[in-house]
Amino acid sequence: MPIIEFLTPYLSFINDPAAWIALLTLIALEVVLGIDNLIFISILTNKLPKEQQVPARRLGIGAALIMRLLLLATISFIVALKEPIFSAFGHGFSWRDLILIAGGLFLVWKATKEIHHSVDPEDHKDEIVSRTLQLSLGGAIFQILLLDLVFSVDSIITAVGMTDEIGIMYIAVIVAVSVMLLAATPLANFIEKNPTIVMLALGFLLMIGMTLIADGFGFHVPKGYIYAAMGFSALVESLNMLQRKRHAKREGSNGH
Repeated sequence: MPIIEFLTPYLSFINDPAAWIALLTLIALEVVLGIDNLIFISILTNKLPKEQQVPARRLGIGAALIMRLLLLATISFIVALKEPIFSAFGHGFSWRDLILIAGGLFLVWKATKEIHHSVDPEDHKDEIVSRTLQLSLGGAIFQILLLDLVFSVDSIITAVGMTDEIGIMYIAVIVAVSVMLLAATPLANFIEKNPTIVMLALGFLLMIGMTLIADGFGFHVPKGYIYAAMGFSALVESLNMLQRKRHAKREGSNGH
């Protein structure tokens, strides 16, 4: 079968236990790295009309999958993005660094704008901006793809550092993006039903944006620290939500 012959070089790792461990590790890593993107997608699509939210998530994540697979097909080009193209401030900047800095600045701008709108929704200037730049389905998908390009380049370079098997990278990316597709709507609904989570998520995006900028300038922050901080913050907010629910239930029972 021609298809089997085509796939054989990519599936040569099947009988290698070490390769399976690398595959599972890479899938877990890709899923964790996808959390950043998923938070952004959830917040962005929640601003769309109700009937456009699910299609926007599916189209955005589906297009993101296609883009990641295409980037994997040009993996030698992606790896070359790490080569410095000029030096400044004692640091050699590569295309990867510039992509991370641009993505980080975009995230910081977007998160700051959303935080400002959440804190002061009556601000007249923000109303003028919102009327002029009203988010559309196409605009949401464009922003999703723009940010996914940043995360894709970073995650693929990370994958290259873990394994040489292109088949493992393809499977890990497909599984990770499939998990994102399944989790996108439940996460977006959860964020929408819990307003305090929105501010926490925007804080996450702000922190991730600053981390991308720092990484682009050569100051690498271990992602374990970032996700540990995010997990701890989410745990504290979960306890706050539980406390508020019990308090509301107690007040309701006292009222009767």
